[in-house]
Amino acid sequence: MSQIISFSADREFARDFESLIKKSGYKNRSRFIRDASLFFAEIQQRGDLEDMEEKTIIEGHLVVHYQHDHANGQRLLVDLRHSDVIEVSTYSHSSFKHSHACVDLLQVKGSAGNLRSVIEGLQNTPHVDKVSFVSAPMREQGCC
Repeated sequence: MSQIISFSADREFARDFESLIKKSGYKNRSRFIRDASLFFAEIQQRGDLEDMEEKTIIEGHLVVHYQHDHANGQRLLVDLRHSDVIEVSTYSHSSFKHSHACVDLLQVKGSAGNLRSVIEGLQNTPHVDKVSFVSAPMREQGCC
């Protein structure tokens, strides 16, 4: 069941609001406000990965773009999947034909400190082009 929530804004913000929604890729104002609110609340409560306390447990997806024809990145990812530094529950590998790059997607869980260390290690590995981490939203209840 939906509930209408309203808020006040200054004229300049209100004038630019629709443009902000479209530039963010949203077509639905309510979804934009919901997602923006959840994202902001999560950052305020938990912080960014860089700011989290060392032992805070976090889940999310680690995305690693690298050059497959160089063994360093691939070997490091294999070692990571079999280590106890972080828990890897799923792993997927794809290759981009146009850019001649590979991308591995790992669903991970671990302490913020260990995840930061893993990301730093990957970022400093030759022929690893890009590493990003997308944290899972905080939920107190829901599926699974």
